[in-house]
Amino acid sequence: VERLGLEKADAVIAVSGFTKNILIREYGIREDKIHVVHNAIDQSLYSFDVDSSNEFVQLKHKGLKIVLFVGRITLQKGPEYFVKVAERVLPYEPKTLFVMAGSGDMEHDVMNLAAHNKISDKLLFTGFLRDRELSKMYKSSDLYVMTSVSEPFGITALESIIHGTPILVSKQTGVSEVVQNALKADFWDIDEMVNQIVAVLRYEPLQATLRQNGMSEVGRLNWRGTAAKCLQLYRQLATRPA
Repeated sequence: VERLGLEKADAVIAVSGFTKNILIREYGIREDKIHVVHNAIDQSLYSFDVDSSNEFVQLKHKGLKIVLFVGRITLQKGPEYFVKVAERVLPYEPKTLFVMAGSGDMEHDVMNLAAHNKISDKLLFTGFLRDRELSKMYKSSDLYVMTSVSEPFGITALESIIHGTPILVSKQTGVSEVVQNALKADFWDIDEMVNQIVAVLRYEPLQATLRQNGMSEVGRLNWRGTAAKCLQLYRQLATRPA
């Protein structure tokens, strides 16, 4: 059904170059038929007042660092890589709490993996979060990590940045194409992710630079620009000879 829709369409809008390449490779769609229009973010939707005395801020006052995962706990999101990274980071930064915010069909498998790796006391599962609770989690974290194996875009990375939290994203994500002030690694490269996470946790100037430059960069990504690109394509198609 997907292939038929793509073949019959006059044009295809993909949310990233990563997605475009999948459509070309897996569905055989002509390259010139696919137009990349990246997703954006509306910062006004995330303007929640967050109590600075929340429990996670209190943990930070006690010297704990927080590394965050947000998303469905499913194969596509690579949650097992997040656990593997946590296990490798903790010997270097033992006062770190890894938090997984979300739910999914791999949740119990990931919990069992954490128990097997003996890091259950350092890995917190919050379940699905939204609105103020999610904002609280973003603002309390030192680093957001997206370990996705295959991610068409990944708006949660932009959400993290607008809350002032730097990001580490896998190169197998669409969001890695539009944010330059971010740490990046292949989802399978545990060594590289560990090195980058430890660097952010240890060196405040690096964290501050990523935070400031990332917020400035993402401030220029908005849905108005995305909509304008879609409208331009619609007009081109509408005026094209039959």
